[in-house]
Amino acid sequence: MTATARQKLRQRADYTHKYNLRTGRHGWLRLTPAYSVKIVEELIEKFDHPMHVLDPFCGTGTTVLSAAYHGHKGVTTEINPFLVWFGQAKTAHYSPETIETSRYAATVALAFVERGDIESVSPPPIHNIERWWSEASLRFLCRLRPAIDRVSDAGSDERNLLLVAFCRTLITLSNAAFNHQSMSFKDDSQLPLLFDLNMNDLYAEEMQFVLAGASENPQGTGTVILGDARDPSAATDELFDCVITSPPYANRMSYIRELRPYMYWLGFLQNAREAGELDWLSIGGTWGIATSRLNEWKPEIGHFESNVLSAALGGIAHHDNKNGCILANYIAKYFDDMWLHFQALRSVLALGAEVHYIVGNSTFYGVLLPVEQIYAFMLTSLGFRSVTCRPIRKRNSKKELIEFDVSAVWSG
Repeated sequence: MTATARQKLRQRADYTHKYNLRTGRHGWLRLTPAYSVKIVEELIEKFDHPMHVLDPFCGTGTTVLSAAYHGHKGVTTEINPFLVWFGQAKTAHYSPETIETSRYAATVALAFVERGDIESVSPPPIHNIERWWSEASLRFLCRLRPAIDRVSDAGSDERNLLLVAFCRTLITLSNAAFNHQSMSFKDDSQLPLLFDLNMNDLYAEEMQFVLAGASENPQGTGTVILGDARDPSAATDELFDCVITSPPYANRMSYIRELRPYMYWLGFLQNAREAGELDWLSIGGTWGIATSRLNEWKPEIGHFESNVLSAALGGIAHHDNKNGCILANYIAKYFDDMWLHFQALRSVLALGAEVHYIVGNSTFYGVLLPVEQIYAFMLTSLGFRSVTCRPIRKRNSKKELIEFDVSAVWSG
């Protein structure tokens, strides 16, 4: 990959916090940190001929976009419809005419907002929405959102680009903080002074950033499909030479929780129950109703078992651990779902296909959960060969928390 191509990739890449959705075409909504982009690039750069690359856990589309920039054909599946929309926006090819039309549409939308020539919409039904945005920020967002609809056609490239900039703006204006593993809210001393912040100018700057990324079209192609990683053949009938992905970690991190502001404002969610239902469908989901259902969850006949996993579950479910039983259920279901994924993955792999799973281990009540070892055991049990667990980096200050590249080759 040339330096120029790499620069273009990183213009679309996401270099801050993993769960903060501000990005450029990789980086349009800053979901993917620099190290993840670097790992994906290193894996893809070693291929010296066109490859058919699959990412069954799309996220913000880092793998499929990187594959496209290297001239490969990338396909990715995702169960969250918002991330499907976002991935499709990131991987689309935009003409110069579309860029300029979008730029003009943003100018017109802001003129509507500034003159008050647009009827405000109601803010989305997010619980405690006043924690997220100040009154002034909400007024601005409730005018800008319908203005975007007025100046662009539903489903058009222009609408998509305007909405990506809107997502960047709404998170910039929010009181949410993403400087640690999960989301929190800033206190008053950390909030921006609104009289120093021109919201129209802010949106214009975000739009400029998005358009700069959109103008750098990849050489190859990337396809983003709505689908469940536990049944990839239902989403695509193609065969793949390589899988590069970062599945949800077994750390009870709810991706829906972090994505709610975008999903509500863009109409992908209408209420908290819908968020919980989607999280329950997702692997590793624990938001809302998903948590209560874990209390009643029981493994099915033929579920995944291993001595390593059983030992960890026993330690976590110990009676001294207040929430040990529900966490043990969460972990057992997580690995049952990943077992289904690995079983089904074989049907979409070409003989000799290489797979790479970027995943971290976890701890619960001081019990180390060696996720990478369990992944390796699953792959070996299913007929993969050359299974290895390569440490990549420490995840945080806890020396036992490490991120791994679990790789293998499909031998048929």
